[in-house]
Amino acid sequence: MHTAQLMRHVFALLFAAFSALAFAQPQKAPAAYEPSVGQEGKDVVWVPTPQALVDKMLDMAKVTPGDFVMDLGSGDGRTVITAAKRGVRAVGIEFNPDMVALSQKNAEQEGVSQRATFMKADLFETDFSKATVITMFLLPEINLKLRPKILGLKPGTRVVSNTFTMAEWQADETVNLSEAEGCTASWCTALLWIVPARVAGNYDIPQGHLVLKQEFQMLSGTLRTANGPVTVEGRVRGEDVSFKAGGKEYRGRMNGKALELR
Repeated sequence: MHTAQLMRHVFALLFAAFSALAFAQPQKAPAAYEPSVGQEGKDVVWVPTPQALVDKMLDMAKVTPGDFVMDLGSGDGRTVITAAKRGVRAVGIEFNPDMVALSQKNAEQEGVSQRATFMKADLFETDFSKATVITMFLLPEINLKLRPKILGLKPGTRVVSNTFTMAEWQADETVNLSEAEGCTASWCTALLWIVPARVAGNYDIPQGHLVLKQEFQMLSGTLRTANGPVTVEGRVRGEDVSFKAGGKEYRGRMNGKALELR
């Protein structure tokens, strides 16, 4: 046997021996995935919402088993799982596949995997139209990008954010939790918006001709009566409409494009 052939033969035998030895060694199980606070994500870094605030956000939205909750940027799944524990069907939208897998595991451990599901998806490409409640802990600029999509949802859809606003669309309700209430982290503010119906327009009502202008949930305008025009100020909460004009208070509801006063 030539020297080169002999060397190749020796190397082959050594490689086979080392391979057999390696496979004979006990293999270490892969470490379980553990997210770290502040880790980078597609749109935001991950910071968990304190459990006390999760509970408050769902309370403010008045979730019931008849609701469908969508959590945008669901992280470790705690908001979705908490909603599911209340008997609510909920889905988390999360771009990080490791977070999705962790959330699914957490839901299984809590016994709510039938009601709590998770999707690896992009927030900006996800259909929210079936949601009756949306929860989120995103940066203000992300909220602002999502705002037109949210405003296009069915009137009455409840939207709750941890800490961050939607610019000039003012929250309908804001709650700050204290340390005594179980919120010891920096992120202890919950903001609630109710998607308003589109009310702006002209209406003939028994009191006269009503012209309404709308900026998010706030209303302004004029009521032209037999005694002259009076200024209108009011607001919309879902499909419910209330306004004051000429010292009187009016309440009604949008039925499609029709304003029905009570």
